[in-house]
Amino acid sequence: MKRIAAMVWRALRGSVQWRLLWIWHATFMVGVTGIVRDDDDRILLLRHRLWPKDRQWGLPTGYAKKSESFEATIVREVLEETGLKVRVRELANLKSGYRLRVEVAYEADFVGGSVKLASFEILEAQWFSRSHLPEGLLESHRLLIQRDR
Repeated sequence: MKRIAAMVWRALRGSVQWRLLWIWHATFMVGVTGIVRDDDDRILLLRHRLWPKDRQWGLPTGYAKKSESFEATIVREVLEETGLKVRVRELANLKSGYRLRVEVAYEADFVGGSVKLASFEILEAQWFSRSHLPEGLLESHRLLIQRDR
């Protein structure tokens, strides 16, 4: 039986195999976060309208779209939420073990633009030094900011 299953699997080839694997295995949402720094090493933080009142401050973040690279997700999310342009650098964190999502974080550099907030999602955007982070900052984001680079 195993031999027949292997023969059928090999006969299916490429895209059919991938579709079957996608249906069979668990799928996840991928949350992507950007640790955006300016030339003075300050961190871009956003006060999010849709987050709990006592934890509204956080890094730019959003979910990756199908076929979108995680680096492109950061560029898109920062632009959509703030109007700012960034250049993505190295991977800062990858965390799994959640029920339905995986979290990815990248370092990024501010490269230009002026703040134009997406007012539905974002109430405020400010630059903060690592030593003067605001109250109400999401703890997981505080840990990303304060980790050794």
